[in-house]
Amino acid sequence: AVAEAAALGDIEAGVEPGVCAAANDNAPGQVVLSGNTYSVEYANTLASERGAKRAIMLPVSAPFHCALMAPAAEEMAEALNDTTIVPPLVPLIANVTARPVSDPATIAQLLVEQVTARVRWRECVEALAGEGVETVLELGSGKVLTGLTKRINRELKGVSVQSPADIDGILNSL
Repeated sequence: AVAEAAALGDIEAGVEPGVCAAANDNAPGQVVLSGNTYSVEYANTLASERGAKRAIMLPVSAPFHCALMAPAAEEMAEALNDTTIVPPLVPLIANVTARPVSDPATIAQLLVEQVTARVRWRECVEALAGEGVETVLELGSGKVLTGLTKRINRELKGVSVQSPADIDGILNSL
């Protein structure tokens, strides 16, 4: 569900029993909630009653980025035990902390935490800008993150890369 960030803590606290947590901090005024269906539906009602511009249910296949994903986090930890992670050439900004990280053990730990923790996209974009990044490339299908990036920081150039032709165009523009 998407809700306004205002009074989010009160909304999360008011959804007992069950699980309802902020799963994604996407942009100013856009927070995605995750949890038990009935808890998220109730949180949507609370958000609407408290003045949210929009509170809708999103069609997703699982309650991502909340405590209900703990079994998947355990599987991720087991899979990463057999995986070698090498230090990246440049630090990455971890979704869990919105801070730069290069240490392989820390990267593995944060990958596990990411399964149940909030995605701090707004803070990640701010951190990228703080590190001097000027252009953000979105690789894959869609332009959602490019649009969110522009909402967060209009000084960052967002580019959506959908095909090999897009990559050629970007390389030619450098």
